[in-house]
Amino acid sequence: MRSTYREALRLGLEEVLSNHKNSFLIGEDVGAYGGTYAVSKGFLNLFGDEKIIDAPLSEVGFTGLGIGAAIGGMRPIVEIMTINFALLAFDQIINSASIYNFMSGGQITVPVILRMTSGGGRQLAAQHSNSFEGWLAHIPGLKIFTPATVEDARFMLVHAMKEDSPVIIIEHAVLLNLIEDCPEVCADFNLYKAQVKKIGKDVTVITYGGMLPKCIKASEELLKNGHEVEVIDLRCLRPLDNETIFNSIKKTHKVLIVDEGYKSGSISAEISARIMESCFYDLDAPVQRLCRREIPIPYARHLEELIIPQTENIVSKIEEMLR
Repeated sequence: MRSTYREALRLGLEEVLSNHKNSFLIGEDVGAYGGTYAVSKGFLNLFGDEKIIDAPLSEVGFTGLGIGAAIGGMRPIVEIMTINFALLAFDQIINSASIYNFMSGGQITVPVILRMTSGGGRQLAAQHSNSFEGWLAHIPGLKIFTPATVEDARFMLVHAMKEDSPVIIIEHAVLLNLIEDCPEVCADFNLYKAQVKKIGKDVTVITYGGMLPKCIKASEELLKNGHEVEVIDLRCLRPLDNETIFNSIKKTHKVLIVDEGYKSGSISAEISARIMESCFYDLDAPVQRLCRREIPIPYARHLEELIIPQTENIVSKIEEMLR
């Protein structure tokens, strides 16, 4: 069936709330307003105010409530409006959720799911357009997923509900109106496996989230000139699927990492280091990275587009690598 990314998120959320009696959704505007991005529209009437909880504007407060509920045996879904606002809850996420299982010798599990949006491209300026996935992927005890397709938007949450450790699902709001085919069921869904979205032999492009459609479009443009680009959607930033990455590099011998986050201290830096440690002799050229420019993102659309990697930047970079 054809579906939008937004509708796929909605269907996945409705499924888990229906099938898990001990689940609930909490966050800002998730109930009466229907969700900032209309993902939970109508859920308050459908499930009632015990399962759909409108929280006050206190990320540290309602995130802590969700973590406490998870420790107590429930399976809460905490919605944080943007990853920028998750900074207010980092103490709860990093100093509580991620470590309790380790500190208790496995006696305490924290099956909480945190959903949040990330990235720019919506003219929301410096405080609403960041990409801090790499920060969260730095932390042991967390699992970080980045759905970039309608299928992943539909099924990632469903399968993440089976995890007994804290899960963070980072959605890209620019993808909300993306329309793709989506299966009605997906029994063999693997949360942890990166996917090769385009097969090629000349260069490997590694990406995730909102950059995936741009990388796929770039690969299609380059194919017109005979360049076959392999595009990998990471899907999971912690743990990383090294096997899929390394197998591709052993075939293409050149790699570009496209990451919407800042280059310094980024997830792209971690991936590059792993490639150099494990695939150095398979490379015909140094690992290349294309990231956002290292300044706060401006409001004006034309300036925002200059800050964030665009399809033409990806095409230009790959052409440079293949000369």
